[in-house]
Amino acid sequence: MSFLHAMMFAVLQGASELFPVSSLGHAVVVPALLHWGINQASPGFLPFLVMLHLGTAIGMLLFFYADWLGMLRGVLGLGYATEVKTQRALLLRLIIATLPAVIIGFIIKKPVAHLFASPLIAALFLIANAGLLFLGERLRGRALRSSATLTNADALVIGFFQCLAFLPGISRSGAAIVGGLRRGAGHEEAAKFAFLMGTPVIFAASVLEVPKLVHAHELHSLFGAATFAAVAAGVVAYASTAFLMRYFHNHDSWALLPFAWYCALLGAASFTLLLFGL
Repeated sequence: MSFLHAMMFAVLQGASELFPVSSLGHAVVVPALLHWGINQASPGFLPFLVMLHLGTAIGMLLFFYADWLGMLRGVLGLGYATEVKTQRALLLRLIIATLPAVIIGFIIKKPVAHLFASPLIAALFLIANAGLLFLGERLRGRALRSSATLTNADALVIGFFQCLAFLPGISRSGAAIVGGLRRGAGHEEAAKFAFLMGTPVIFAASVLEVPKLVHAHELHSLFGAATFAAVAAGVVAYASTAFLMRYFHNHDSWALLPFAWYCALLGAASFTLLLFGL
């Protein structure tokens, strides 16, 4: 992988991880369409993507630092009793929402790993992601609720929706947002909860995969480029988060529809081009 390809991956990852269009699906499909000649089944590709995810998580952490600081203060018992209770409840919901991904990911990681390198399958799942986003808008709960009123049961449901992203082409943020919409949250609140819950999931994946990139002898040459790319992904992720939070606030009645149409068209076009070797 060249340095230019690594940086292009970084921009792609930093944007598509937050936008509900599937970062992994794009990472598999786009290089195949552009004939980059990168072996995505190599032992270094998945750890490299996880490095980009780590940079993305740091960008998200910086954007929501006030929220994480508030939860830390709640854990330490700092502040008014009502605020401490609220922050602890939010942290508990985030932990509950993360548990399904940790458990299910541990169970199915190996069975679905071979799908990560198949552009044709990823293209089909991009179409499936479009269907999920369309369905999310159609079946969303009508009684709008803030993230503060979401229950532990709501958090668990959202966590299970997030697990759909183990299929390459299904967006983690998109699936989580759809779960939030189904439980009655608005787009902005659902997106914020999805972004917050995604941070520990991404960090956990990094803890598992980054050491492989550091210690594997054949991957040493990639580590420098991966580090620069991770920083770039973090910058793009921060900017993407800022844009999306404003976007979801201003377009609550139909916010997911443009992304659904985009995934449907990209998935269908990609599948056709890849199938016929164009």
